[in-house]
Formats: sequence, C-alpha cells, structure tokens
Amino acid sequence: MSGVMKRMGMIFRAKANKALDRAEDPRETLDYSYQKQLELLQKVRRGVADVATSRKRLELQLNQLQGQSSKLEDQGRKALALGREDLAREALSRRAALQQQVSDLETQHQTLQGEEEKLTLASQRLQAKVDAFRTKKETIKATYTAAQAQTRIGEAFSGISEEMGDVGMAIQRAEDKTAQLQARAGAIDELLASGALDDPTGMAKDDLTAELDRLSGGSDVELELQRMKAELAGGSAPKQAIEGGNAGSGQAAPHAEQERPRFDKQ
Repeated sequence: MSGVMKRMGMIFRAKANKALDRAEDPRETLDYSYQKQLELLQKVRRGVADVATSRKRLELQLNQLQGQSSKLEDQGRKALALGREDLAREALSRRAALQQQVSDLETQHQTLQGEEEKLTLASQRLQAKVDAFRTKKETIKATYTAAQAQTRIGEAFSGISEEMGDVGMAIQRAEDKTAQLQARAGAIDELLASGALDDPTGMAKDDLTAELDRLSGGSDVELELQRMKAELAGGSAPKQAIEGGNAGSGQAAPHAEQERPRFDKQ
C-alpha cells in the first residue's frame, strides 16, 4: 500500500511540476526576484537608518553627560576655593558617576558606529548587486522575448503552431466537406440520369429521352449538311451551263440563222 501511495505521490508531483513549467514565465520570475531584492535592500536601508538614529541619540546623551560632568568639575573647584571641601567632594563624586555613564555610552556608541558602517557597506554592496541583477534581468527578458517571437514566427511558417494548426484543420475540414458535397452532387446527377431517382422539377431526362434528343440533334446536323450540299450543287450548275454554251457556239449559230427567216415569214 505504501508503494502505491509513493508512486501516486511521484506521479502527482511530476504532473504538477510539468504544469508549473508550462505556466511559468521566466520574465515574471525575474521581475519577482528583482522585487524581492528591492524589498531586502529597503530593509537594509531602514536598518542603517535605525542604527544611525540610535547612534545619534547616544551622541546627544554623551554631549549632555559631558556637559554635566564639566559643570560638576567647575562647581567642585569653586567649592574647594571657598573652603567647602565637603561640597567639592560631593561634586566630584557625582562627576565620577557621570563619567561612568559616559564611558558606557561611548562603548555603545562605538558599537553602533561599527554596526552602522557594516550595514552601510552591506547596503552599498546589495545596491550594486541589485543594479547588476536589474541589467542582467532586462537582458535576459529581451533575449527571451526575441527568442519567443522567433519561435512563433518559425512555427507559423512551418505550420506547427497551435493557431496555424487550427487554421490548417479548418481548411482541411472545409476541403473534405466540399469534396463530399461534390461527390454527393455527382452521384445524384447519375441517379437522376439513370432514372433511379425521380426529378420533381421535370428537368431530368431518362435514357429514352436522352437518346431521342441525341438522334434529333444528329438529324438536324444531317439536314443542315444536305442543305449546304444542295446550295453548292445549285451554284455550280449554271456555271457549267455557261461554259458549255461557249464551247458549242459554232454549231448554235447556224441553227439561229435557220430559225430567224421562219420568224420573219410569220
């Protein structure tokens, strides 16, 4: 049972990984990474600003304590000059306590100053890294976009893209339907011509009608041919008669002379 569950889990992870690969856009991933780096850089800068603020507050406290320490020292001198040794001792005791606080604050100030320098250096390095990543990101995005466009153009020319594949399938379906309709129309014409189907419009002809039409058309052609032959024969007969008359003109003349006196007697 555990083996089946492991296999199902592996199949699910494989399919999920494949789906993520199809859905993932490297340009979006790069933009997201750049955004995260900017957020980290802002956090580092805020950290530098917070450390600098703490350092500045310590400096103000140090200045204030050092001012109080100097004031107590002056008061001790004046009290000692006036013969008030007890007041001078009290002033110096308070000054010593303040000096301890000043010493502690100076230690903290040095620590904060060191942290501020480290954070400032880290911020500068991170800024340089973010700038370099931004340049590289834009270069990769431009290269990816160009490669994607080139791939789409190549797929469009080769006809293997999804859009062109749909167009090719639509054209193929249209051609198949056209061929099917042409074949159906041809089959119907053959059935109408053979008389297997009745034509409700009365325009279709059966075999007998088609044969009679063919014979009628042939008779018309024969009649036209005979008419043309007769015209040609009629035109050649007068010509032959004229030529015959010219050839026998020597014999026709005496006959004309014999007939003319008879006409005169009458």
